[in-house]
Amino acid sequence: MKKDISFTTTAAATNGRPFGIYLHWPFCRSKCPYCDFFSKISPYVDQENIIAGYLDDLNYYHELTADRTVGSIFFGGGTPSLIKPQLIEKIINHISTLWPTAPDIETTLEANPNTDNTPTFFADFRTAGINRLSLGVQALNETDLKFLGRTHNLTQALSSIDNVLKNFDNHSMDLIYARPAQKLSAWKEELRQAASFGFRHLSLYQLTIEDGTAFARKGIRPLEDEAAIKMYEFTEQYLKEHGLPRYEVSNFAPPEFQSRHNLLYWHGDDYLGIGPSAHGRLHLKNKILALTHPRQSESLTPFERAEELLIMGLRLTEGINKARFTQNCGLNFDNLCNQQKLKDFSNFGLLINTPETIRLTDSGFLLMNKIIEDLFI
Repeated sequence: MKKDISFTTTAAATNGRPFGIYLHWPFCRSKCPYCDFFSKISPYVDQENIIAGYLDDLNYYHELTADRTVGSIFFGGGTPSLIKPQLIEKIINHISTLWPTAPDIETTLEANPNTDNTPTFFADFRTAGINRLSLGVQALNETDLKFLGRTHNLTQALSSIDNVLKNFDNHSMDLIYARPAQKLSAWKEELRQAASFGFRHLSLYQLTIEDGTAFARKGIRPLEDEAAIKMYEFTEQYLKEHGLPRYEVSNFAPPEFQSRHNLLYWHGDDYLGIGPSAHGRLHLKNKILALTHPRQSESLTPFERAEELLIMGLRLTEGINKARFTQNCGLNFDNLCNQQKLKDFSNFGLLINTPETIRLTDSGFLLMNKIIEDLFI
């Protein structure tokens, strides 16, 4: 049952809250059969006109957040590496004109190897102001690249990997594992290869078959749970031993290279969402706002925000800081939880609960969704 409890925040608390901007580019050259994100197969569009709309939206949100300092900018998609570098630079410059920016601001661009088509491709994005590049490789063999519907081949992937590592000091690579019929031995070899490249950050996602995707329509079935669990356990242990500890259920990096923008989501901090299907969260005066494109907002109850914070926060290896939880939704974490379930999960060794924090154990991560579902009263 939802509890209608008022929430208030002071101007000082809002000003000091981490703040970022997400920009969504929904256009792709092809639709991957596992993808359930909003995207359009329209790589050739009037980019200047679309970006002009993004700049107008930034102007609008500046009126609400002029006193904030931008700590991160994230270009996601879709395939944002289809955007001309000069337009990326235009957006970054516009943001820095509207808001003060942190001296160590993180500016991330997601890129696909199939867009790496000029000798200076990644260097041009670095010059435009991108300082963190996230490369969507997804597989390191030809068979699985074709199965996953990727339009790049292994040679292109390896070339892009080399170019990213040459042009950026902060970088990440995405892979998808637990593909149908994938063997643990094959994943071990692929993971070893991935770790050997020298990426500062790896994002490793278990393949899930979402309703409405091409895979679902074809009746593709995911790998059996037991096999997927063995892959996950090996991944966590292997990467920890090789300097890439898990900090979120699917993300691995040392502290200095964790995605600061994504931590905004997981910690429950504020961010704007610009572009079709983008969303944001914003503490404004005495309200918690859910922002959606175009320029729409809905006030969340403290309990609704608390549910989001539980779902997002327990994804982190560090878990939920209870004081931050209260700051972000106005409610006491322990008062919201099913105390019997909390005790049971703790006794079973699935979570560790202290007066300051609550976090999942390694065993708990394997049952994360069930634990989250049962914890709230």
